[in-house]
Amino acid sequence: MKTSRLLKRKPAPKRAKVRFGRPPKELAGEVDTRILDAARKVFLERGFEGASIDEIADVARAGKPTIYARFRDKRALFTAVVTRDILSRIAEFRATVPTGATIEARLISAASTLLHWGLDSERIALMRLAIAESRRFPDLASTVGRTARDLSTELGVRLLGELTKSDELRSLPAFAPKQLATTARFFLDLIAVPMLFRALFEVDLKTLDAEIDAHVARSVPFFLAACRRGSMR
Repeated sequence: MKTSRLLKRKPAPKRAKVRFGRPPKELAGEVDTRILDAARKVFLERGFEGASIDEIADVARAGKPTIYARFRDKRALFTAVVTRDILSRIAEFRATVPTGATIEARLISAASTLLHWGLDSERIALMRLAIAESRRFPDLASTVGRTARDLSTELGVRLLGELTKSDELRSLPAFAPKQLATTARFFLDLIAVPMLFRALFEVDLKTLDAEIDAHVARSVPFFLAACRRGSMR
């Protein structure tokens, strides 16, 4: 009997089964982030109509069943991307304590930081896409608009709240606790909203970014003068 016949073939190693759907809890957050990041990239490159779940799955390195386990369809995925990247990022913004020798300098520092952060190219591109798709997603457009305004007002209250620790501002009616939300809204409408509108309709964001500091330096003294004269009602 030949030696080769005496040797038994070793069984081929079993392949690990490929699992689709939800991963273990400890990895779920990472997978969700990967899918949303990939979807944002594809939506920005292709638009809503041109994007496909197949391409998003390839970019996310995730199976289609994994995506569909989390998002009902492409519409639900688009809604999640817009909600996360516009609303969640507003809520997550944390500015450092404003610095400067005067109240005006501290407020200029805070406003400039906010605008430079808020007008980055990807965030503005996604907002443009959401506006372009507003007829397809009317509820999303109205909800995002209202919620973004509410969240930005809360952000303005936080920024101005740091300044109310100053004896000078604490005594002004515009910075009283009951009035602070209204004052914050005036502050944002005067300083942030004009630049946001320009960002949505002007292609060259680098040029706009270079104008932020000068715009803030002009607007903040006007805002503070109105506060000191008691005009914020």
